[in-house]
Amino acid sequence: MSSQEKETSNSLYRQWQILSRLPTGKWIGTRELQESLVREGIDISLRTIQRDLNQIAQRFPIESSKTSPQGWRWRADAPIQSLPHMTSSQAVTFMMVEEHLKHLLPPSLIEEMNPWFDLARRSLSTQNSVRQWINRVRIVPANQPLIPPTVDKTSQQTIYEGLLQDKQLECVYQGRGLQSEEKTYILNPLALVQKGAIIYLVCTRHDKTDIQTFALHRFKSAQVLNSRALHPVNFDIDAYIESGALGFRVDFNQPTENIELRLTVTEQDAGYFEESQLSRDQTIQKLDNGQILITATVPYTSQLVWWLRSFGKRIQNIEPEYVLHAVQQINEP
Repeated sequence: MSSQEKETSNSLYRQWQILSRLPTGKWIGTRELQESLVREGIDISLRTIQRDLNQIAQRFPIESSKTSPQGWRWRADAPIQSLPHMTSSQAVTFMMVEEHLKHLLPPSLIEEMNPWFDLARRSLSTQNSVRQWINRVRIVPANQPLIPPTVDKTSQQTIYEGLLQDKQLECVYQGRGLQSEEKTYILNPLALVQKGAIIYLVCTRHDKTDIQTFALHRFKSAQVLNSRALHPVNFDIDAYIESGALGFRVDFNQPTENIELRLTVTEQDAGYFEESQLSRDQTIQKLDNGQILITATVPYTSQLVWWLRSFGKRIQNIEPEYVLHAVQQINEP
């Protein structure tokens, strides 16, 4: 390789490293770029970085802040880049995505994402400070942690593919309890929802119109049919979740309803509701006796009843009365 070719190769590698470090949204200064490149073993002056950036801007959608000191970033209209470099925050995010969504994402998508997960691991392996940071961060459930039930991997992949392809599924499913009889259903998959340790398939049965949930770990087998899935009119997964349908009904003979929940608590316990609201319309009112009244519109579900029960005697009063009665029934031995 001639000296000119070697210089061109070095310039290309250097500019590639600069380009891969430019953020979207916020600005990055030339000195910050220099420090980042030096950590990678690239000895470069501020003047060279500035000259490289001016050259890159002629070919790539990047922009300067036109201020002093000067900042650079990708333009807002720049397409998403796929450069073989990942910032520390991106690497940490990908590692957390892999850890917490790998059971929910379809296997085919996980396979597509594997190069990104591998890149994240390689990026973190060269950054000691970030490695220490990720080892000090954990996500834990708010309730009693449970080990996820075993899911048949073949059935899981088939169900995910049926959902992705919007096709009907023929499944063998066993209800709750070891003595439950296995039944064959034709299902129209609508959505997947993970609640705690359990993943649910939200769907309709071929012969029914009401929306049902099937726990993924209870599927014994599944196959994708050629027939297209039939969708209820105007089905919206977010509206379905917000309705409290996944909180499970208190009375299975009655639909889930929204209620105006009123809780009387001490001023000390009211801080919990100030930090974590029950609903968007929640109000907090101080009563004449010094106690606090919490009012919120929420779905009336068994999940709500069990949650209220967890407060024990710290809640002075619960209204409506039938909610209080339901909580007291659970508390009875």
